[in-house]
Amino acid sequence: MKRIFYNRLDVAGMAIYVGVSERGLAFVGSDGADLSELENWSERMRVELMADVAKVRPYADGIEAYLTGVQRDFGLPVDISGTPFQEAVWQALLAIPYGETRTYSEIANLIGKPKAVRAVGTAVGANPVLMVVPCHRVIGKNGKITGYRGGIAMKERLLQLETIRA
Repeated sequence: MKRIFYNRLDVAGMAIYVGVSERGLAFVGSDGADLSELENWSERMRVELMADVAKVRPYADGIEAYLTGVQRDFGLPVDISGTPFQEAVWQALLAIPYGETRTYSEIANLIGKPKAVRAVGTAVGANPVLMVVPCHRVIGKNGKITGYRGGIAMKERLLQLETIRA
């Protein structure tokens, strides 16, 4: 069984659980969520959780550098997998520049599936590494901030952080 090493990161007023495998960052939790968010994800993914501050530290440092404005991207390896459709959506999210947003429709067009707007929303919501694969940069067609696994307040905060530092 695959192991995920985890720790809670408290930085910039956020409390986030972070999980890593031997290959890279596998999970970034919602601000303020308890350990059950990570445990539920690990059950779905069929991975074993082990607390390990040292293994998580380099990834936590990268997230901290992003949240405190020291760097705009993470430069960290990720270890995530999904369906081919999810992976196409996640790659499109990675192409959204820091400080910019795209709509779900734009992402659907970008991956060549213009009628799959709702499916794009579902794939965005399935992203296990909040911030690193920047799903917070996707907004509604009307320009409004819409759903986010980490909650609307977290999404607004991340967008504001990027706007201030863009």
